[in-house]
Amino acid sequence: MNSSGPVSQFLRHHFRHFNAAALIDAAEAYRTHLDKGGKMMVTLAGAMSTAELGLSLAEMIRQDKVHAISCTGANLEEDIFNLIAHDFYERVPHYRHLTPEQEQELLERHMNRVTDTCIPEEEAIRRLEGALIEEWTRADQTGESFFPHQFLYRILRSGALKQYYQIDPRDSWVYAAMERDLPIYVPGWEDSTTGNIYAAHCIAGDIKNVHTVRGGIEYMIDLADWYTRTSARHSIGFFQIGGGIAGDFPICVVPMLHQDLRRTDVPVWGYFCQISDSTTSYGSYSGAVPNEKITWGKLAVDTPKFIIESDATIVAPLIFALVLGW
Repeated sequence: MNSSGPVSQFLRHHFRHFNAAALIDAAEAYRTHLDKGGKMMVTLAGAMSTAELGLSLAEMIRQDKVHAISCTGANLEEDIFNLIAHDFYERVPHYRHLTPEQEQELLERHMNRVTDTCIPEEEAIRRLEGALIEEWTRADQTGESFFPHQFLYRILRSGALKQYYQIDPRDSWVYAAMERDLPIYVPGWEDSTTGNIYAAHCIAGDIKNVHTVRGGIEYMIDLADWYTRTSARHSIGFFQIGGGIAGDFPICVVPMLHQDLRRTDVPVWGYFCQISDSTTSYGSYSGAVPNEKITWGKLAVDTPKFIIESDATIVAPLIFALVLGW
């Protein structure tokens, strides 16, 4: 792999052993996978959008290094929160030392804390809510239904929130995905702030059909179609940031196609890498070593497999930098 930029040169010179070496190996294999005509699914757990991963992920999308994304509802919405309310965010470097009373003060100021970062309710959440309600009710009244990410695509394309942009849209990964009409899968979207808001409007009767926003089973059906069509022409890799449903949901599409639909002509994932901070020995899926996935029919014996046990907010931008040649 040719590294051109100063970041890549630094990493290749200094990152020689242990998790640092695994980072280099995973990035090289990512590049090799793409160079051979492969495609890549990236999965986002945790609060990667509030960690502003869009600064590097958006460029990965624009440079055709990412071809589908699976993420939590939190990551989907929090990228937009950051786009429209960045200047109102507050960082709390001493968050480990906050007293319960200080946390109560943040609540009373409507500052929702995610580790060291506080999301402003009024400027972020309520601004997006207003635009979403318009799209939801319009679709509900016309009998249409769309996936959660498609509603956000419609809002971004309409410019309904453009007056509120407080960062360069090029640093928003959802905006970059919208520009390329990238497939996004959001399993468990109801476990998110906007999912809660949607449920509230259904309870209040503002939205008559709860299926106006399409759900997880339909996402899986759509993913099965995308994987089948795409894998017929390209090997598809799996780059997992963190664990949880964002990773578990999409990786299962392969054994579903094989074991439940009895299809024999669908290849398994052609590359696998996970950035993980989960302990392996507790039976969690997030902490499972890649070889365990062979027993579930997700990976093959010869699938390139990597696990980097470290902080994704540090590791993911560095791998992206290597893939992009920064």
